Amino acid sequence: MTNELSLAIEAPSNADMGKVVHQLQAYNASKAGGEVPDYLFIAARDAAGEIRGGLIGGIYLGWLTITVLSLDESLRGRGHGARLLKLAEDEAVRRGCPRVFLETLSFQSLAFYEKQGYRVHSRLDGFPPGGSRYALTKML
Repeated sequence: MTNELSLAIEAPSNADMGKVVHQLQAYNASKAGGEVPDYLFIAARDAAGEIRGGLIGGIYLGWLTITVLSLDESLRGRGHGARLLKLAEDEAVRRGCPRVFLETLSFQSLAFYEKQGYRVHSRLDGFPPGGSRYALTKML
């Protein structure tokens, strides 16, 4: 390997991005006693088996981090989101994880998460412009 390093903005590819992610995961594992994320995916499917939403997260270093919780707009406000969240929380407890972390934007679901017992840990104003980004936590 030379001391030269070429930097370029490229079209994202899953393979190339995966290499960067795996590099970071290997470094983190070397500093975290070998621990790596234990991913969680909960699918919300309709009667035809089509994905209508779901939850993506991972348990890592004692926290369930929820990165995505989404439902088709036609399904919102009917309790499905609360059921997805509860299923993820129950699975976290089953896997020995007592805490949850997630983020939401001011135009997304802050009130929903607070109703489910989440507490705002921090707020970053101006992200997005004119709004805020919230970090929330919940002890299970």
